[in-house]
Amino acid sequence: MILLDATALIAAFLGEPSAEEVGQLLRTGDAGITAPNLTEVIDVLVRVFGNDLEAVEARLVPLLVTTLPVLAVGEAEARRAARIRTSYYHRRDAPLSLADCLLLGTALVLGAAVATSDVPLTVVGRAVGLEVVGLRASGR
Repeated sequence: MILLDATALIAAFLGEPSAEEVGQLLRTGDAGITAPNLTEVIDVLVRVFGNDLEAVEARLVPLLVTTLPVLAVGEAEARRAARIRTSYYHRRDAPLSLADCLLLGTALVLGAAVATSDVPLTVVGRAVGLEVVGLRASGR
């Protein structure tokens, strides 16, 4: 399984450079997203990019129902995420969000890979032993 970081799904929605790569990952049928990362996707698309919430939901729901399962975060994932955040977070050098850490913690528990264009997330993911699929960065 490959867990998508919020940056990956946002790139697909906005037609950014990695959109085709993300589409290819979705077509494999082996991609998923954590609930916190889904929250971040919706927040960024609506709050940051000014998209209408209902329009975002209308595009997301079919994808979530058919192609992209949303994974819950439980105690084991949360504990792994806390270890990662307390060990690796640095405001300037490794600004990992809680959603980033929960993604990494979930990937560790599931033995999954992570797909992202986020450099600090890539560095830390690899440092904790995860396979990270590096996506092209956005033009933003």
